[in-house]
Amino acid sequence: MSEPLLPIAILAGGLATRLRPATEIVPKALLDVNGEPFVAHQLRLLRGAGARRVVLCIGYLGQLVRDFVGGGERFHLDVAYSDDGPALRGTAGALLNALPLLGECFLVLYGDSYLPCDYAAVQRAFLGAGRPALMTVFRNEGRWDASNVEFRGGIIVAYDKKARTQAMQHIDYGLGAFRRSAFDGLPADRPLDLAELYGALLAQGRLAGFEVTQRFYEIGSRPGLQELSEYLAGREPA
Repeated sequence: MSEPLLPIAILAGGLATRLRPATEIVPKALLDVNGEPFVAHQLRLLRGAGARRVVLCIGYLGQLVRDFVGGGERFHLDVAYSDDGPALRGTAGALLNALPLLGECFLVLYGDSYLPCDYAAVQRAFLGAGRPALMTVFRNEGRWDASNVEFRGGIIVAYDKKARTQAMQHIDYGLGAFRRSAFDGLPADRPLDLAELYGALLAQGRLAGFEVTQRFYEIGSRPGLQELSEYLAGREPA
């Protein structure tokens, strides 16, 4: 059995506008992938990696996610919920709202990401780095999405999702780790994106980096859904 992981926050409150009309009545987390809602695949992957507690940050059509996942018993997980409420908070804002459920240190990933990496190795790197946050990166070289990270010698040199450069051969993999202190002083009265928080932490020298070698899968687009479907058809995690 894998070593127990820190609590894991899953950011599953987005509107998923790129996948409409399918997501007008079904949240992205419940989109069908090989006969099951996506979140079932995601939760089994996390359990197999050593997860014990998951906090689902929900918003749009969130009650449907609650109805399907419940307390997480069938996935052998303890699942709690943090609801954005009527106002969109953004990804970092959703985490700020969920802090009381997450404790001092936690991992976070997006609700449309399927990340078959070594979570325990990421956790060890984070706890050993002594910084309030860690971003995982993958040498993407523009293959599966636009690269947005310059990573050299184990250090994140630059990160920008808009002002990309030729030196950016890596991409934000979608799995992060945080100490509660990373959110100190964040405004609670406006939406805040996780990319904005990462950028601020990097500028302050407070962001560690860790390179993973397994490619990412996502269901934020129709091609991504198809790729994940094909991947899972070949090897479904136990």
